Amino acid sequence: MTTPLSILDLAPIAPGQTIRESFAASVALAQAAEKHGYERVWYAEHHNMPTIASSATSVLVGHVASQTSTIRLGSGGVMLPNHSPLTIAEQFGTLAELYPDRIDLGLGRAPGSDQTTARAMRRDPRASDQFPQDVMELQAYLRDESIIPGVRAVPGAGTNVPLYILGSSLFGAGLAAALGLPYAFASHFAPDSLFEAVATYRRDFQPSAQLAEPYLMVAANVIAADDAADARAQFNTMRLSRVRSMISRGPAAPDYSDEQIEAFLTTTEGRRLADMMRYTAVGTPSDVRIFLDDLATRTQADELIVAHASQGIDARLRSVELTAEAMAGVTV
Repeated sequence: MTTPLSILDLAPIAPGQTIRESFAASVALAQAAEKHGYERVWYAEHHNMPTIASSATSVLVGHVASQTSTIRLGSGGVMLPNHSPLTIAEQFGTLAELYPDRIDLGLGRAPGSDQTTARAMRRDPRASDQFPQDVMELQAYLRDESIIPGVRAVPGAGTNVPLYILGSSLFGAGLAAALGLPYAFASHFAPDSLFEAVATYRRDFQPSAQLAEPYLMVAANVIAADDAADARAQFNTMRLSRVRSMISRGPAAPDYSDEQIEAFLTTTEGRRLADMMRYTAVGTPSDVRIFLDDLATRTQADELIVAHASQGIDARLRSVELTAEAMAGVTV
C-alpha cells in the first residue's frame, strides 16, 4: 500500500445480530486485515450503546489477538479518564506480555458515553482535566519509571507499549505534540478541525523517547464494493443508522422510520449530523483509492485508519479486501 492502511473496528451489532456474532465478525475482520496487509486494527471504548460491542476494549483486543498472528491490535481508543492509569498499564501490559510487539494503546479523553452513563461508571466530571497528567503517569508505568513511589505496574513495567493520542480538536493535537507522541485525528466522525489540528501537531511537535518526528494518522469511513450503486446503497443504510442512533438515545426515544430520518436530514440539524460523515469513501475500488489518496495528500498523513462501514459482515469483508487491493495498485 502506498500509504499504510489500518482499520478502526467499531465492533458493530447489526440488526438481528447477537453480541457473540459481533465478536466473531471482529475476529473475521482482523483476520482479513492481516491477510491483506493492513498495519493494525483498533477498537474503541464506548458504553451503553446498543449497536457497539467494544466497551471492554482490552478484553476484545486479547480475544482477537489470540486468533490472529502478526497484525498489530490496540485501542482507538481507551478513554483514559474512565480509568486509573495503573489499571490500564496492567491491562495493556498483560496484552503486551502475551502478544509481544503487537499491542498499541490509543488514548482519548471523552467519556465514550452520555452523562448518565458516565455517572454510572463513577467517572469524576473533572477527570478530563487530568488527562495530560494521567497520560504521563501511564507512560511512566509502562517504562518502569513510575512517578508514584512504591507503585509498579505488574504486568506492564518495561513493556513500553506505544502510546497514541486520539482527538478531534486542537487540544489533542497540542498534547500529542508536546509529549512527542503519534496523533490520530477522528475525522471519520468529527471532521471540522482536521486541517488546523494537523498544522498544530506538526508545528509544535517535540521529539521524545518514543518518536523522533511527527506521526499522523487520519481516519475515514470506507464502503468499497464491486458495484458503485451497491456501495451508495450501503452508504445510505449506514447514514440512516448512524443518524438514528444519534437522535434516538435513551429508553423513551422514538423508533424513527427511515422516512422520518430522511426528512430530518433536510433540516439544519440533520445536515450538521450528516456532515459528520464528510470523510467517507464510497464506491468502486478506484473511487475509494482516489478519495483516500486525496485525503492522504491533503493532510500529509503518515497512515490512514479506516472504518469499513458496511452493515453486513460479508460486505464489510469485501470492502476490506477491495480497499487493500486498490491502495496497493492491484487490479480488481
